[in-house]
Amino acid sequence: MQENIENRRPIKSRSAKWAEFSAQKLVSWGITPNTVSVVSIFFAAIGALVLIVSKSPVALVFVVLMIQARLICNLLDGMVAIEGGKKTPVGAMYNEIPDRFADSFLIIALGYAIGIEWLGWAGALMAMFTAYIRLLGGSLGLAQDFRGPMAKQHRMAVMTIACIVGALEGLTLSTNYALIIAAWIIFLGSFITVFTRMFAIANALRAK
Repeated sequence: MQENIENRRPIKSRSAKWAEFSAQKLVSWGITPNTVSVVSIFFAAIGALVLIVSKSPVALVFVVLMIQARLICNLLDGMVAIEGGKKTPVGAMYNEIPDRFADSFLIIALGYAIGIEWLGWAGALMAMFTAYIRLLGGSLGLAQDFRGPMAKQHRMAVMTIACIVGALEGLTLSTNYALIIAAWIIFLGSFITVFTRMFAIANALRAK
């Protein structure tokens, strides 16, 4: 994610040595932050396709790898843009649009994987709405609010854990309860997050 410094999502791993090294390499190779942002969509799309096609333990582990690759792209694009001095005039667009595609692909795929398609679509809608509310706060002159309980990193953490547990579940029980529970957590958690952010924005505007 290519954040402005004042509206930057707090990510602890940004200060990790491997992240700093990777960002520096991307800068030295002349790779733009916008390119890194777009690549994140492809990782998410591949993971989503695999999740729809198969829920085998191997497939679920592969989905975990694709989710993590997507998140690494989201981390490094901002570091290349800010720390690497590669910000572009359209960086704000690349900051948001690829994330919305990546989130939607993975969450919708989760719904199809468990045979509850509407839940995947509803979860993706709520996830997109959380981003809309965050950006609305920014458009009203407030610092963007990244609070949860189901912000992007939380949604991807839930999916990651569910796929790992689901892989173990598939090996031992041949069921997929972990994925079903994850889909509900993402939908309900995102729904709650919409309102926590709305109330926070309203309170901040009243305080002004």
